[in-house]
Amino acid sequence: MTHVVVGYPTLSASIELARRMLKIGVDALELQIPFSDPVADGPVIMDANDMALRQGVRVKDCFSTMKHLSATTQTPLYFMGYYNTVFRYGVNKFARDAKLAGARGLIIPDIPPEEEHHEHFLAACKHYHLHRIGVISPASTNTRIIKNSQVSSGFLYCLAHMGVTGSQKQLSPDLIQYLSNVRTLTDLPLAVGFGISSPEHIKALVGHADIAVVGSAIIEHLNQGGIASAIKFIRSLLPGKDSNLDNQIQNLRSYH
Repeated sequence: MTHVVVGYPTLSASIELARRMLKIGVDALELQIPFSDPVADGPVIMDANDMALRQGVRVKDCFSTMKHLSATTQTPLYFMGYYNTVFRYGVNKFARDAKLAGARGLIIPDIPPEEEHHEHFLAACKHYHLHRIGVISPASTNTRIIKNSQVSSGFLYCLAHMGVTGSQKQLSPDLIQYLSNVRTLTDLPLAVGFGISSPEHIKALVGHADIAVVGSAIIEHLNQGGIASAIKFIRSLLPGKDSNLDNQIQNLRSYH
């Protein structure tokens, strides 16, 4: 699953980047709604959010982008964002408009299940047949993992390390054990993000996770060499050259 900040570096460029990602065969796409305080994101994605907002990108532009892309692809598209945006827009209205725009689900990391009796976010997702993607971390207790999986659908998003987003040279040595433990606690497919930035990282996840999420590394390549550089990088992550590996990761396409 790849990641695009809607409106970065410009609105038209983000749409073109997303369109080309879909064309080369990514398995899913995460569209981030720009927000002023993206607390789960590191400096690369924070700067992208900031620039998109400075250029005047608003939630309505994100819905328009989703609608434009979903009209031409069967690839699952997800909105990623923060709950202030959903709250300000109106929870029920946001879920309705996200579904109408073609979103498959919502990844909102800062709305805990305990707030449901006030916010009714889960109910809105269920009503409009949107996957609510729960987010857990290596600090999550077993109780917390179970609770999140019980109120999630589609897949469970596992942070690869503590802290914020950003490409890493090496994956945490404890990651595989962490994922193995999560596997015993849920039947949901597992996505892994935060730091995934090389073909070696993806190969290391084969058999332990179902979805590799790549975000900051794409923006780094985008910053260095534009859309062409970002697409070249993504191509290097996709299966095809190694038939054995290709066969192993076909489950990437089965979770949705």
